[in-house]
Amino acid sequence: MVLAWFDTAEVDRFAASLVQEVMRRLPPTHVESQKMLERISRLAEVLSDQVRAFAQSRSLNVYKRARLGNRVKWQLKDAGYPDPFVDALTTEVVTLLAVTRRAKR
Repeated sequence: MVLAWFDTAEVDRFAASLVQEVMRRLPPTHVESQKMLERISRLAEVLSDQVRAFAQSRSLNVYKRARLGNRVKWQLKDAGYPDPFVDALTTEVVTLLAVTRRAKR
């Protein structure tokens, strides 16, 4: 039971799927383009739905929520996204996790 608290395999897979979705919809080279705002707003809607569904279907403790945010952040950085974009998206993901957790209660 205690070991399940630290089992983050599912969280790691979800973080990777979020980053793949971002990379598919908005490659790092397009972040600075004119169509960026339109793409980011569509991307935010898709990601927010995915994050909410993930958070509602699982019980994520503080360690797993932090792990998810950390994995998303570093995978985006490694993919070559600019720091302001990475920070904004990571903050959005972690905030959605917290809001969904409170709404679930």
